[in-house]
Amino acid sequence: GHGHQRPGRQRHLRADVLLLNPLCAVAPEIPQEASPYYPSSRRFRNPLYLRVEKIPGADDAAVDLSKLAAAAQSLNDTRRIDRDHVFHLKMEALDKIWSRYDQDSSFDRYRQLMGESLHGFASFCALAERFGGDWRLWPREYQRPDSPDVRLFVQQASHRVRFHQWLQWHLDRQLAASAAVLPLVIDLPIGVSPGGADAWQWQDVLANNATVGAPPDQFNMEGQDWSLPPFIPHRLRAARYGPFIETIRSSLRHSGGLRIDHVMGLFRLYWIPQGLGPKLGAYVRYPSEEMLAIVAVESHRARAWIAGEDLGTVEKHVRRQLAENRMLSYKLLWFEDQLPSEFPELALAAVSTHDLPTVAGLWSGADFAAQQRIGLQPSEDGFQQIRDRLLAAAAVSENTAAPEVVAGAYRALGRAPSTVLAASLDDALAVEERPNMPGTTVHWPNWSLALPQPLEVIESLELPRQIADGLKRSR
Repeated sequence: GHGHQRPGRQRHLRADVLLLNPLCAVAPEIPQEASPYYPSSRRFRNPLYLRVEKIPGADDAAVDLSKLAAAAQSLNDTRRIDRDHVFHLKMEALDKIWSRYDQDSSFDRYRQLMGESLHGFASFCALAERFGGDWRLWPREYQRPDSPDVRLFVQQASHRVRFHQWLQWHLDRQLAASAAVLPLVIDLPIGVSPGGADAWQWQDVLANNATVGAPPDQFNMEGQDWSLPPFIPHRLRAARYGPFIETIRSSLRHSGGLRIDHVMGLFRLYWIPQGLGPKLGAYVRYPSEEMLAIVAVESHRARAWIAGEDLGTVEKHVRRQLAENRMLSYKLLWFEDQLPSEFPELALAAVSTHDLPTVAGLWSGADFAAQQRIGLQPSEDGFQQIRDRLLAAAAVSENTAAPEVVAGAYRALGRAPSTVLAASLDDALAVEERPNMPGTTVHWPNWSLALPQPLEVIESLELPRQIADGLKRSR
């Protein structure tokens, strides 16, 4: 990603920021949830992201992680990410290190700083290891975080609760270390899993009998149900927006920026009553000015910029209000009628997203064919329209090879006056498969396709350099 160039920030490929998918925690159970947009908690992070070797004590001879490390290394031989296997190996390794852990005052300070929020999350994790990852299926006496039985359980399992706090402390430290090298832009999902930690702790502020989604439209005749429970507006307000503030503040910890997924959710959300399906939902409005003010305050506290993902059905006043708050909107080559040189300045501009075709996948037709093969019904017209945009923007001919088309697309994007320009590593390797295929959870390896090359190789390839040159700012 490139912001406006700043002296002294030149890097090997001259990137100024790194955009990440959500790093949110999922329940500590098998199977591991693959989608980062269906988190157990938006405030805490997924231990699968920990680099075990970097944790103090990992190289202790008494711990001996060599067998686990070799097994973990062998998982790189296949492109499919096996999260369950990774989870087993990492948790065993982390348990071993934890068993020999000695006191550290900075861990105690972190626990104190994160307070009840971290304690509640870690308590959920300990309970989830015992009763499963969905609190709605636990014995009734454990379903409320303030129950006497939960208090007793947490006392008796205090060592395990501390283990889950310790994992979060290391995630926090490793994230801070990464952010010190290159500013990170974190991605905030629109909601949380109804059976997860946040929903357990905030069950009185969330609608337990409704989920969020989208009404039927020309691209999806059935509408969509994202299976995420929404905040109840008046209850959120009565709670002085505590859960919302905590969510935004946690997301901005160690971040240089924040991308808010489906930013229209700050204005209204499409609620689907349980059992009725997306066709019978209705829009529920939120106190947008108050919520935008909270985002603005937290953005100032963290000295971070905010981008709102405003793709899809957006009311006119929404974009106006976002601009008034100096929040970046989201512009994609795939969706805009004008060329990138006409994009607005107050935007994060990109070619595609994780939910849409890559340049190579669109160009070769492989993405369209894959959708047909798995039983989705892609629109021939829509596909052709986007392909024509690519043809015009990249200034290539029909028989140009995919890597050249990728380079052309990013040269076009580089002409955008937008504040932030983003490239994807999938495009940097001319990958044909998109990371996530909306509309199916079974027929496509969503969030489970590794890049075909490791990072060390990517750093030495030519196409990433061509993309970086294409995005280079002259001003």
